[in-house]
Amino acid sequence: MANKTKGKKRKVVLASGVFDLLHLGHVRFLEEAKKTGGPNAELIVIVARDSTVEKSKGDKPIVPESQRCALVNSLKVVDEAILGYENFDIGKVIEKIKPDVIALGYDQASMEQKVKNYVEKKGLKINIVRIGKFEEDELDSSSKIKQKIIEDFKR
Repeated sequence: MANKTKGKKRKVVLASGVFDLLHLGHVRFLEEAKKTGGPNAELIVIVARDSTVEKSKGDKPIVPESQRCALVNSLKVVDEAILGYENFDIGKVIEKIKPDVIALGYDQASMEQKVKNYVEKKGLKINIVRIGKFEEDELDSSSKIKQKIIEDFKR
């Protein structure tokens, strides 16, 4: 049984995001997310599809979905990274992964409400946690990285 550790089931933590222009903020988020499951937790990460990102943010990501997924999957803290559904459906994701914990980023307030509504409606025992913002850093978001590239390019 791969998911057992000393007779005890490993807690599954589900995290998700776009992960465009992977940066330290993404890594810190995933590290903290995994910790919410306790020792030996398993971290499964849903990487948003290009089409989902375009619908929600108005622009396609810079890095294609397959590459973003491969990068996230290569991180030591991640046990498995998978692409989300073409037509995003939080219920389908929860039913497939069956997480013990769902970790959300500081900027995922609308997602938090959707998750809470689904979990309550279905009467599921899933711990929903919000991971706070980390210490401000010069390049701690994809949009800051994009802005810096634009500014440096203009010089």
